[in-house]
Amino acid sequence: MNIIVCMRQVPDLVEELELNGDGTDLNREFLKYVVNEFDDWALEQALLLKETHGGTVTVIGLEQPEIDNSLFTALAKGADAAKKIEGDFENGVSSHTAARLLVDAIKSLPHDLILTGVQSAEDLDGQVSALVATYLGIPHVGVVTGVEIAGNTATVKKEFAGGMLGEFQVTLPAVLGIQAAKQAPRYAPVSKVRAMMKEKQIESASSNGASVNGIKVRRMFKPESGQRAEMIDGDTDAIVERIVEILKDKGFVK
Repeated sequence: MNIIVCMRQVPDLVEELELNGDGTDLNREFLKYVVNEFDDWALEQALLLKETHGGTVTVIGLEQPEIDNSLFTALAKGADAAKKIEGDFENGVSSHTAARLLVDAIKSLPHDLILTGVQSAEDLDGQVSALVATYLGIPHVGVVTGVEIAGNTATVKKEFAGGMLGEFQVTLPAVLGIQAAKQAPRYAPVSKVRAMMKEKQIESASSNGASVNGIKVRRMFKPESGQRAEMIDGDTDAIVERIVEILKDKGFVK
């Protein structure tokens, strides 16, 4: 089985995020980047399937800050090969552009299963996996929390709103947007990552001049803080009376 995992870098949300001068993007000059959380879950799911069924896992990502380290980390965790799509993607790309770039690279690789994270912190529409499947003309299931393979069929568990789960069967090859794997992403020691940097190489792929223009952001704003919380003291009757009073003032009850 040949499994491909699509990975991307996103700003580390632990860091303090600041807007640039014109308010159209983050100030990326000093940003720290990390691999998208859900892509890490997708990698773990791929490695679990490899351990069960054999085959290969190839990780692929766009050329973004610190992507090499993430790809070498994936190799240290058990991936067999890594590929980087070269281009100026430091400021991010739209979902459609990312999907096109990934598909152009994937077409030249053997693939039975393509896994992506269900979404990323920087692009919360969750459309990359669906678009990759559309451009390749193969089945897609998103928000996946479990995968079982039997022959050329994948049985997947998909989570719906309210925690409801559905089970679907798709014929391979297919694309899955992974929300969670059976276990948390494994840890790769720094020493093993450094060893991969010496032992293995990341293959390069050209973006073939693909447009990186996406939706233009006109303005971004930081959330405004205000004193809108009221702490209610007193006994139960007093608290209930005050809550009802607030609801009446807001027009929620008469």
